[in-house]
Amino acid sequence: MGFSTDAIHAGQHPDPSTNAIIPPIHLTTTFYQEEIGKHKGYVYTRSANPTRDILQKNIAALEKGSYALAFSSGVSAIHALTSTLKAGDHIIVSEDIYGGTFRLFEQVMKNFELSFTFVDSTKVENVEAAVRSETKLVFIETPTNPLLLISDIKAIAEICKEKNLILAVDNTFMTPYFQNPLELGADVVIHSATKYLGGHSDLLGGVLVFNSDELLNKLSFVQKSIGSVLSPFDSWLLLRSVKTLAVRMDRHNYNASKIADFLLNNNSIKKVYYPGLSSHPQYELAKKQMRGFGGIISFELHDFKQVKKFLTNLKIFTLAESLGGVESLVCHPATMTHASIPKERREKLGISDNLVRLSVGIEDLEDLILDIEQALK
Repeated sequence: MGFSTDAIHAGQHPDPSTNAIIPPIHLTTTFYQEEIGKHKGYVYTRSANPTRDILQKNIAALEKGSYALAFSSGVSAIHALTSTLKAGDHIIVSEDIYGGTFRLFEQVMKNFELSFTFVDSTKVENVEAAVRSETKLVFIETPTNPLLLISDIKAIAEICKEKNLILAVDNTFMTPYFQNPLELGADVVIHSATKYLGGHSDLLGGVLVFNSDELLNKLSFVQKSIGSVLSPFDSWLLLRSVKTLAVRMDRHNYNASKIADFLLNNNSIKKVYYPGLSSHPQYELAKKQMRGFGGIISFELHDFKQVKKFLTNLKIFTLAESLGGVESLVCHPATMTHASIPKERREKLGISDNLVRLSVGIEDLEDLILDIEQALK
């Protein structure tokens, strides 16, 4: 089936009790058992819930995976993945990652004697050179947040297969509509469902997608034990939202590509980061492994005073955390999404105080460009 057909129908059937087309929200914590050990596969919502199960089948189909597990947030999904490891294990991580992921790894998981090596994963040789005997997991974002750097999933997957490592790819920015890491050799795909999958800034969630039966057993046990499950209501909201993912992503991509061109030709802008620009260092790789370039643009202004004026003067773009909603947002990574990363490290990576990140929504393109233009003036 095509993507939109799967997005609307995969995992879903008319409700057998009423023939309702839309799956019901099973707002229950527990389930009736006819006798000891005799039930319909559900005993307690932390372990399994019918609404969440339908969502998980749907997302798994879109990511070309066998299994999906839905969590209470993207970070809780990453926490569950790292919780399958043990003290002494080593993880290789893309150096340009979301600040919340960095905080989880550096300030929480290190306390459990996991070690992390951050590398520029755009260079495959850096990943290979960082492998140690105790390495168990390679964790990459592509494109990265906020500099939109691209890593070669297939090439890194080949290294991981050779060295018996798990490759996890955060696919939040691209969504399964534009990129399918499992088909390129990854073992686990991660989504902050709060972003594009949800798409309306009204739910918090995370998803892991994979093919391994062994991982299913490990991750299901961790999820049940920790309890970081997506609620039935948020599962239903997410299922509803995914139905329009394709049309939303097409519009995000169209608007962002036009705005990136506009910014590139504006004298007020020092540098533009967008994988759809031919000037992007991994442009050819992006075209090869992605089917679109997404709705996120980062750019640098000339000084911080200009940044503050620009952010204050925007009318349609709203200064706020998060991304991926239908409305356009603007973010200052150094003080918002990446504030938990030490300043020296941010500056070394290129996340300066002059960097601005746009989450381009699906409003009328002309209005968005006019808004940016007047704010720059």
